[in-house]
Amino acid sequence: MNTTNINKQNNHLDLENEHVQKVLSLYDDHSEAPYISPNRDVGEWLDQVSIGSESLVPKRNTVRIDDDFLPGHIILLWRINFGTYTTDSVYPKYFEYDYGINAKQALDEVQAKGYARQQTPFESLPHQSAAQLKALLKSKNVKGLSKFKKAELMDKTRDVFAEDELGELFDLRGFELTESGEALLKKYQDVVDKHPKKKY
Repeated sequence: MNTTNINKQNNHLDLENEHVQKVLSLYDDHSEAPYISPNRDVGEWLDQVSIGSESLVPKRNTVRIDDDFLPGHIILLWRINFGTYTTDSVYPKYFEYDYGINAKQALDEVQAKGYARQQTPFESLPHQSAAQLKALLKSKNVKGLSKFKKAELMDKTRDVFAEDELGELFDLRGFELTESGEALLKKYQDVVDKHPKKKY
């Protein structure tokens, strides 16, 4: 890979920067340069690489697969599939440092290509706490909520609110895979198998 062959994720890079040139030269034999956040202290990262406390994005993670995706997109689908990924979720460092992708951009891409979608306000109610649901219902003067379990609170919220009205009251939304996303994730199970696991 020529060091000037920068993928579309890195169009913010200052190619005249000496540190950036050093980073790109490290990826000469990769399929493409991985994403480098504008917030990364590139000089410090280079120092850490030189002493072995940081490592390069593996070559296999810079090879494009179906629909111009990278393995990092598959890991993003895997995370979404747990049912806990929301608009408030923090993007783990490994997306950039281990998979070389801009996770925020990748989330837009998997949605645009029909592999994942943002949930509606009703669908996103499980991501609200019981206290938040009670506050919503109290705004409608609903009484007797003290013994309601969360599932009952969600049902009641759907009963007393129109979805458009509810959508104006909170911004938090969940994400879920489409059938196409589930199929793509299954197809590339080997990518997931290589990823270090922890509970989500």
